[in-house]
Amino acid sequence: MEQKRTICLMNDSFPPLIDGVANTVVNYATFIQKNHGNAIVATPYNPEARDDFPFPVLRYRSFDTTRLVGYRAGYPFSVEAMRQLKEADISLIHSHCPFVSTFLARTLRAAIDVPVVFTYHTKFDVDIAKIVGDHPSLQEKIAKVVVMNVQACNEVWVVSRGAGENLRSLGYQGDYVVMENGVEFPRGRVDEAEVRSVTAQYDLPPQVPVFLFVGRMMWYKGLRIIVDALSRLRTAGQEFRMVFIGDGTDRQEVEEYAQAVGLGGRCIFTGAIRDRETLRAWYCRADLFLFPSTYDTNGIVVREAASCGLGSVLVGGSCAAEGVSDGRNGLLIQENAESMSAMLLRACDHPESMARIGENAMNDLYLSWEESVARAAERYEVVLERYRRGELEQDPGVFDGFLKAAGELMTAVEKARDFRADPVGELKELRFRQRETMGRMAESFWQYLDRYL
Repeated sequence: MEQKRTICLMNDSFPPLIDGVANTVVNYATFIQKNHGNAIVATPYNPEARDDFPFPVLRYRSFDTTRLVGYRAGYPFSVEAMRQLKEADISLIHSHCPFVSTFLARTLRAAIDVPVVFTYHTKFDVDIAKIVGDHPSLQEKIAKVVVMNVQACNEVWVVSRGAGENLRSLGYQGDYVVMENGVEFPRGRVDEAEVRSVTAQYDLPPQVPVFLFVGRMMWYKGLRIIVDALSRLRTAGQEFRMVFIGDGTDRQEVEEYAQAVGLGGRCIFTGAIRDRETLRAWYCRADLFLFPSTYDTNGIVVREAASCGLGSVLVGGSCAAEGVSDGRNGLLIQENAESMSAMLLRACDHPESMARIGENAMNDLYLSWEESVARAAERYEVVLERYRRGELEQDPGVFDGFLKAAGELMTAVEKARDFRADPVGELKELRFRQRETMGRMAESFWQYLDRYL
């Protein structure tokens, strides 16, 4: 960014909660603050947070919904939060979640007249189905709210083309820009002494191939394909070790299933590893990274593996496989155990090919967060110029009137807090604004019910 802009980043999750999108927002804010201007993060309040970041974090009111969705749900109509955001001289708002964060972004846009960029990270149809269960009608209604919120933004980014097509499958009809996420790891391998130190306590015989998975221990990540494929390798007489790094609600089931199919002595479950250097050492110890997930929209772990010279086995056509050429910088399979086991048997017969693929992955697929955010900063300038010229008219969603009215009400409340020259007049004006605004909010809400429900 040529000028020193202030970018407001919004997301419903943020440390101490660690997930892929929260990590993305931290890196965006860090490198914007370091190289491109100023960053401020707006996110729901978390009582366990210790916000010692090189950028300011604004926490607004929240409710504890962690049992339902895994994080605290924010309340986007905080008068104090709106006051602080309006005082921050924000140039552009970048939302990373289509729920509360984007409602807050749209409310703030109505108050300060700056563009809103939205990034689609996750296949929300899968997440919605997990939360509401087998209720297709309810899933469809929630998906409509997601799409409506996304289409109300001025520009939409996706982390991969597959993510963009998933968004279209939900009903989104606008354009999108592919903006890949980066990785935190530097390019290059960890010192061999460090690798030995990290992995010494585990049964990893020399010359025995080591396969690795890193991520949430959830069946939908393709874990059954991995376990079933490895069971076939064992039956074929191929020796190996499989290391699963991560935690999740399905971990116990995965461990029990691996034991049931005879892989007890060949599978290692480390749990989550937070230390990044320890994780790098594991990437460097492995011979192949197994990631047959068709859920992930970007597959950051595939790029992390590549940064350490480790090639990946991926499902052809998946988002994680974008940019991967079979046999050059990765290995592509069909989405089943038979295909993976056949590929692994061939790879084990040619260990030199696994090393060559890993080297090519390091050269071809690596993208640092610094580079990724630099690309985003360039695009911010395009968005700001197009917004200034009136080329980014957003879809007038049914909540626009509601959110604009809410912003006006919060401004009126803020103003009325300081009764200066005419306290009685101020109070009358506030009451008038409240009645007028609540009427418009109610009208907008009933428009939504009539249109979508």
